[in-house]
Amino acid sequence: MAFYSEALLKQELNNRGYRLTPQRQKILDIFQALSQGEHLSAEFLHQDLSQEGERISLSTVYRTLHLMVGMGLLRELELAEGHKHYELNRPLREHHHHLVCVHCNKTIEFSDAQIDQVGEKQAGTAGYHVLDCQLTLYGVCPECV
Repeated sequence: MAFYSEALLKQELNNRGYRLTPQRQKILDIFQALSQGEHLSAEFLHQDLSQEGERISLSTVYRTLHLMVGMGLLRELELAEGHKHYELNRPLREHHHHLVCVHCNKTIEFSDAQIDQVGEKQAGTAGYHVLDCQLTLYGVCPECV
């Protein structure tokens, strides 16, 4: 299911002084095709694009990911592997958080309204408007204990 249409992406990019390139559209298409809970690193995304015959540099992938995070299309995550991962920022979905095993990197997503409420309260007290709320817990999964 496409959450962000080509027309919306093109309009948002134009509003920011950018244009919709085939590479940007392809990257968004890949994220929209991911199952909920899947996350990609820039390196894996670049490898996947290269295997599909796309001619795109790793630096272009990084720039595109950074742009899409800034536009609110993607979420940037710090998981256990020491580098960033990305996921589609699905509209109308409640905030979710991550539980990461530090041994095998297994990642579980979960939601908790209390975490969101505490974040909203703290942000409101400071005069902030919350755009995203992420909590990442690191531990050891039952298989690795």
